[in-house]
Amino acid sequence: MSHEPGRHQPGRHEPRPSRTPPVRRTRTLTRAEIQAQVRARKEQFDEANEKITARSGRNLVSAILIGVVLAGVMVVSLVVIKELYLVLAVVLVTFGTLELATALRVAKLHVARIPTVIAGVAVVPAAYYWGATGQWLVALAGMLLVTLWRLVEVAVRQPRSQGPRPDARGLLKDLGAGIFVQVYVSFLASISVLLLAQEGGQWWVLSFIIVVVLVDVGAYASGLNFGKHPMAPTISPKKTWEGLAGALLAALVGGVLLSILLLGQPWWFGLLFGAVITFTATVGDLSESLLKRDIGIKDMSSWLPGHGGFLDRLDSILPSAAAAYLLWVVFGS
Repeated sequence: MSHEPGRHQPGRHEPRPSRTPPVRRTRTLTRAEIQAQVRARKEQFDEANEKITARSGRNLVSAILIGVVLAGVMVVSLVVIKELYLVLAVVLVTFGTLELATALRVAKLHVARIPTVIAGVAVVPAAYYWGATGQWLVALAGMLLVTLWRLVEVAVRQPRSQGPRPDARGLLKDLGAGIFVQVYVSFLASISVLLLAQEGGQWWVLSFIIVVVLVDVGAYASGLNFGKHPMAPTISPKKTWEGLAGALLAALVGGVLLSILLLGQPWWFGLLFGAVITFTATVGDLSESLLKRDIGIKDMSSWLPGHGGFLDRLDSILPSAAAAYLLWVVFGS
């Protein structure tokens, strides 16, 4: 039987050229495009993060993550069970006193770390359970412990193994530094615990901490976008007057809302509350910057990525705790 040329003949199979199915090829290209886009986005994000870090001095991602975790723990401890805040305060005082005592050694000031931490931790429960009287007594006892420890340490030290014995002036500086750590970290931190112990005190503690955070965020955002005029160039070059204006605005708005919703105070008290906490938070931040500058260090430690040390996060909170307590005495008690 004859067959016409070019017509398909039954039983005969012509080989087909191998090729990738169109659907599979499309998926491969799509996957490659997605991977390229992800890499490009990551590079853009890293570049933007580096620019922000260069301008603000912080690693933005690490700072946000650490800040969210610390804020979450603090809120839970205040809202759920007040006594949980004592545990958090003990942890913060422990690391804060240890950081500062260690940092002062860079400036050739020897503060014994063991009694410093013991004295700092002891004043926290004393303020909560024994009130202002117990707070003062234990704080003074802690200063005495640190002082006597250093005196005994100098008296019984072995010069060959521990270096030369300090002279009278050096010893007085060491004793003053030990007392300074107790006042600056332990006593100021215990004031927040003293406020916590009052009826409804947890809302005052939560409110002043929220305002401190608003001051930090407001200054950070405003200074990053609009900052042109340095506020204290010799102490902290990255702080600007524009940043301070943003901090004050955020604190005033937050203060009014917190005053009405949490503290049961009139709206105008929120303006006073926000303004006072803005002042104390800024002074606390600048004071710690000046302290680090005098010591000759950038951060108190590197335990908190993006933040430095625990004390670098407490610098604004410590003096603000005293201000919040005074405001409670005048308006809330």
